[in-house]
Amino acid sequence: AWPVTALDFSPTAIARAREVLADVAVDLVCDDFFKWQPPKPPALIYERAFLCALPRKLWEDWSHRVAELLPTGGLLAGFFFICDQAKGPPFGILQEQLEALLAPHFECIEDKAVADSIPVFAGRERWQIWQRR
Repeated sequence: AWPVTALDFSPTAIARAREVLADVAVDLVCDDFFKWQPPKPPALIYERAFLCALPRKLWEDWSHRVAELLPTGGLLAGFFFICDQAKGPPFGILQEQLEALLAPHFECIEDKAVADSIPVFAGRERWQIWQRR
């Protein structure tokens, strides 16, 4: 079992998550991802509709922060919205753009099509795992 920390900047979202999760062993943290200082480095960061919700001007900050948080060998795993959708959120990212953001610090070790996405992401989502160099 992995220890899980769920991070959100919204106190309302954290309060609702506490209600929904009840006795599930999850550390719910209300903080800013770009400023959050975990007590110890995470072994894995799970990506699910966070990058595509961010304005493009924050994408480089996101990639630097993910690299900063993960130790060598750490994993960034999740679903990436791969397409040329300029209007959003969700904002699409081209594979070449994602590689440019992550390749300086990560190696892609898995890349698979996703067959069961929710409608907004259908046919344009990929499951990827990136390992920190």
